[in-house]
Amino acid sequence: MKLLNSIILIAILSSFVFLDSQKGTASYYGNGMHGHRTYSGEKYHKDSLTAAHKSLPMGTKVLVKNIKNDSVVIVKINDRMSSRSSRIIDLSMAAAKKLNFVNAGLTTVTIEIIDK
Repeated sequence: MKLLNSIILIAILSSFVFLDSQKGTASYYGNGMHGHRTYSGEKYHKDSLTAAHKSLPMGTKVLVKNIKNDSVVIVKINDRMSSRSSRIIDLSMAAAKKLNFVNAGLTTVTIEIIDK
């Protein structure tokens, strides 16, 4: 019984911790955000390869892969998302274009930390 309780506890805790990769839904910033300040203090620029995440430190480099078409992009985290969001990452317009999902609006991605 103790082993089962330990396994359940580990499963619950691991759902709150970002290990090295995640899979989930990505979206992107609309044009209306262009020029606004991000959480890091930088101005958002739609042509930069940047993104927002719920918990990764500012400046973290992340490899994002679009599961639907295997396209990839590397982005820098410079903004914060709501912890209540169902998405795992919000990308800049430039990153969404590289991942080929601008028309769809959302896509399924995996993200991997490549540099903290």
